[in-house]
Amino acid sequence: MSSPSDLQRRREAAVPRGVASAHQLYAQRALGAELWDTQGRRYLDFAGGISVLNTGHLHPRAVAAVEQQLRLLWHACFQVTPYESYVAVAERLNALTPGPAPKKTILFSTGAEAVENALKIARHYTGRSAAIAFAGGFHGRTLATLSLTGKVQPYKGGFGPTLPDVFHVPFPMRYHGITPRDSLAALEQLFKHSVDPARVAALIIEPVLGEGGFYVAGSDFLRALRALCDQHGIVLILDEIQSGCARTGRFFAHEHAGIEADLITVAKSIAGGLPLSAVIGKTPIMDAPPPGGLGGTFAGSPLACAAALAVLDAIEEEQLAARAQHIGAQIEARLLRLQADCHAIGEVRGLGAMLAFELVKDGKAERPDAEATRAVVQAAAQRGLLLLACGYYGNVVRLLPPLTLTDAQLAEGMDLLATALAEVCDSASAVK
Repeated sequence: MSSPSDLQRRREAAVPRGVASAHQLYAQRALGAELWDTQGRRYLDFAGGISVLNTGHLHPRAVAAVEQQLRLLWHACFQVTPYESYVAVAERLNALTPGPAPKKTILFSTGAEAVENALKIARHYTGRSAAIAFAGGFHGRTLATLSLTGKVQPYKGGFGPTLPDVFHVPFPMRYHGITPRDSLAALEQLFKHSVDPARVAALIIEPVLGEGGFYVAGSDFLRALRALCDQHGIVLILDEIQSGCARTGRFFAHEHAGIEADLITVAKSIAGGLPLSAVIGKTPIMDAPPPGGLGGTFAGSPLACAAALAVLDAIEEEQLAARAQHIGAQIEARLLRLQADCHAIGEVRGLGAMLAFELVKDGKAERPDAEATRAVVQAAAQRGLLLLACGYYGNVVRLLPPLTLTDAQLAEGMDLLATALAEVCDSASAVK
């Protein structure tokens, strides 16, 4: 077995630097909420492959389903010879989607692919070209999804012109002085000075910003966006790629607001780690593109569909939405206690088990501390806890533990985080 340093040298020689990694350890195996590196060291995984592992590593239901499917059919391409599991996944997602309107679902492979196709569907349905997204939002790295993503570095810098007719407005971030009313006012101003709402095909938003820092849009704000889109005939796209699959205490985060989306994008945890994504939407909108206008060679593969059906069973039968509420309450309570001892924690926020804390200097929101954030993530990893940084300013630590972890693993992980935080906070005090 190669050493981590040997693997790193091989990586640097063979893999372009554009694909970055949060940690230098090399994973070898994993189970549930635990991961082991090539040196045999155990870690608690509170990163979850960036919110892909709501049901944990190698959930037994998903493993059994994939093993069975492996002996039957690996690939056929739904556009050549369709198969039942694709239809079954679509049926399940249609039934899970809130609202009275009839729904249809199309499957893809990645979150970016789902967002890109949601935009295509909205443009075809409305006959319009423009789109509105939010600052801090992350929707992917393809050309169209990069255009929607609301953060320049490291995503947009140097890649040249993006898709035209895409406009951004501020996302509500109360901690940074941006209220929902401010965001709505920015939309109204956008319609006055930049784009006629009659030319806007879609408005896309994450109910909880993922990469942007786990700011919660809020129920009233989402309801206001629903009314605004209805007023102007704009397709409302809810990007649930990171917030979906029971992470926030409901299957979809926007269920907390009691609204019905026009289109929803899902991916990440939907197939327990296998590549699968979907666009779910109201039937007239989904049926707008003609036959052949949508699809993908590997979209909705038999293996991923088998895993997804098992994951959906696990979420329902193991009551993982309720489990997310329990986990979230435990994490939030512990983070608030840690905040009392570590004044570098400016805010604790999130929804369900989608929680984060923001690190700042001198307790001031206007002084984000990305350096301390990186230090906390690395200190935690040294102690056996995998975390991820994120945020508009790079100063947010997000926690995405599997919803299947035990209470003992949750407590252990929070203890490790507390130790890492104490080290960074003490170091900061010593510098002062």
